[in-house]
Amino acid sequence: MSVPKPSLQLVAEVLEGQARSLSRLISRAEAGEVECRPALAEVYRHTGRAHVIGITGVPGSGKSTLVRGLALAARKSERKVGVIAIDPSSPYSGGAILGDRIRMNELNSDPGIFIRSMATRGALGGLARASLDAVDLMDAAGFDIVLLETVGVGQDEVDVVQATHTTVVVSAPGLGDDVQAIKAGILEIADIHVVSKCDRSDANKTITDLKMMLGLGLREQTTWQPPVVPTSGETGQGIEALLTTIDEHRAYLQQSGELAKRRRQTAEMRMLKTAEDILRQRFVGRRDGVAAELLEQVIARDIDPYAAAQRLLAALHEGEAK
Repeated sequence: MSVPKPSLQLVAEVLEGQARSLSRLISRAEAGEVECRPALAEVYRHTGRAHVIGITGVPGSGKSTLVRGLALAARKSERKVGVIAIDPSSPYSGGAILGDRIRMNELNSDPGIFIRSMATRGALGGLARASLDAVDLMDAAGFDIVLLETVGVGQDEVDVVQATHTTVVVSAPGLGDDVQAIKAGILEIADIHVVSKCDRSDANKTITDLKMMLGLGLREQTTWQPPVVPTSGETGQGIEALLTTIDEHRAYLQQSGELAKRRRQTAEMRMLKTAEDILRQRFVGRRDGVAAELLEQVIARDIDPYAAAQRLLAALHEGEAK
């Protein structure tokens, strides 16, 4: 039986673009293996070249079909494309329900495209906890574009803005997206709006409604005004135009200095979320001790949840000091 390679040994192979080692390190990152942290730290030093594109929108809007089309279009210019498809978790196994990978199955034969489905595993915001570790790994492996497709949960789906350089919001005719746009705040988060299934007869209304809402000035004014790009997964219409618009947005980010701001925003978000995860793990370790006692006091209403949280943090601090 073969012995698994140490994570640090896999890093050199990832930097060479070896897909099997890339897949293994992503799996270890998902599992949260402590042994993997030094490897991910080393990988992080080799990142910062890929253009990370978030694809989000309500369920049924055609995100996966759009990702497939964009990947194929980008390959025509010989760019390597990584795809991270965030799927909802199975209620039985906790793993990803691989709907997106099944829909993109035909892309697997292209060595210039790497697809990874990831389970949310209870994470909010439309992304999986190890999503950005996977982005780092694909970036370091030499992928020019990383497409990050969120789970499609609607109003909670905001983390993608802090995790990517360009956010593409997908709407479709007949889904009530005019209402969803206001509820989910997608007018504020979108760098580019896509109306999919534009070959349908009611697509023009969706396009008109979006343009009208954009004209209301609900989004903070910048020199980049989010365009509305109609596309069709059936005919391929608009996919090349969308890729051109994405490239134009990247050029805008670089020229305006916005790219540096977004990278800073992503770094801050990752640092804070990682700190939250570390604290959460320590809380779990205290379930049978201080946390259990405080829980009983909260249930009995002897103290409120905020006071209990303060005491739990103080207990953790005291434990570290000893």
